[in-house]
Amino acid sequence: MNPSSAPRRNAVIASVAFIAVLGAIWVFTRSAEANNPPPPPKAPAVQITSAKVLAQDVPIYRTGIGTVTAAQSVTVKARIDGQLDKVGFSEGQDVKAGQMLAEIDPRTLQAQLAQVQAQKAKDVAQLGNARTDLQRYTTLIGQDAATQQQVDTQKALVAQLDAAVKTDDAQINYAQVQLGFTKISAPISGRVGARLVDPGNIVHAADANGLVVINQVDPISVVFTVPEGDFQDINRALNSSKQALTVVAYPRNSERPLGTGKLVLLNNQIDTTTGTVQMKGSFPNPTHALWPGQYVNVRLMLGDRSQALTVPAAAVQRSQDGTYAYVVKDDNTVQNQPIQVAQIQDGIAVIESGLSAGERVVVDGQYKLKPGVSVIESADARKAAKLAEASASGASK
Repeated sequence: MNPSSAPRRNAVIASVAFIAVLGAIWVFTRSAEANNPPPPPKAPAVQITSAKVLAQDVPIYRTGIGTVTAAQSVTVKARIDGQLDKVGFSEGQDVKAGQMLAEIDPRTLQAQLAQVQAQKAKDVAQLGNARTDLQRYTTLIGQDAATQQQVDTQKALVAQLDAAVKTDDAQINYAQVQLGFTKISAPISGRVGARLVDPGNIVHAADANGLVVINQVDPISVVFTVPEGDFQDINRALNSSKQALTVVAYPRNSERPLGTGKLVLLNNQIDTTTGTVQMKGSFPNPTHALWPGQYVNVRLMLGDRSQALTVPAAAVQRSQDGTYAYVVKDDNTVQNQPIQVAQIQDGIAVIESGLSAGERVVVDGQYKLKPGVSVIESADARKAAKLAEASASGASK
């Protein structure tokens, strides 16, 4: 054997042994990795918006749709026939009860009054003369200078003339009343509408349209309906309250109140055709924010629910098992919490059971959630993104 080949053979053997050792290590490592895989990466936190469960007084009310109507409405008509001489109002004017609105030509009725007054004066004179004659006959019969028949006849004449005077008085009263009808006064305070007859026209008591319409607009009324199913709640509130229930009127397209009034009528029957019950509220209306014929939304206040637990209505979720909400726990994970909802109104849900004051519930982002998922508030998520951007820009410099 060549002595120089021994070192080369030893080097080859050492290399082969080293490669064998590396292969064994690689096989062992792969086997260990296969038997102990690395844990899966943690799912990123879901961005959500949450709100606290609050304890607060919540008003209880029922809603309806109503129409504003005049508290009183009177069509002013002539009560006698005649020519309309003048009108004492302007269209759209506010008038007071007793204010003169129009006048009919009074001359014919004045002449009739003068005629019956003259007739009364004639009958009074005749009655005085007849009473004097009766006194004479009564004196003469005591002296046997007159007969009983003359006395009786004179008594009858006195009674006849006395009745005639009374008839004259009735005729005078009638003529005065008729003459009073020539001046037409406002029967109520309110606002007049358009003038329906101009001066110079002949008006009649039988005319259907009248002269003008007066509507009382302060106070004013709102007639509205609520579903039949609300009747029992309203009836209980009426029976338990010592004061009239409050009614609030709103425009059809706004939540700014037009006025606040009191309930004055719960109709005595339910409309079986529509399944509703009619109600009426009376409203002070000094600024005329409410106007006859206006459509409004109405809230009938039944009382307050004291220190009720409330959450935004968006927090309430529904499933086949009922209603629930996602509650954010202290470790920023969520759990599915069954709840009982008493009512939902104005975007606020009143919780009967299932939640406590101070807890946080998810109001946005629920569609990405399931129990145990980590969550992060949207605002926190924005902050985290800004920090990440700042770190990335700093590393690139």
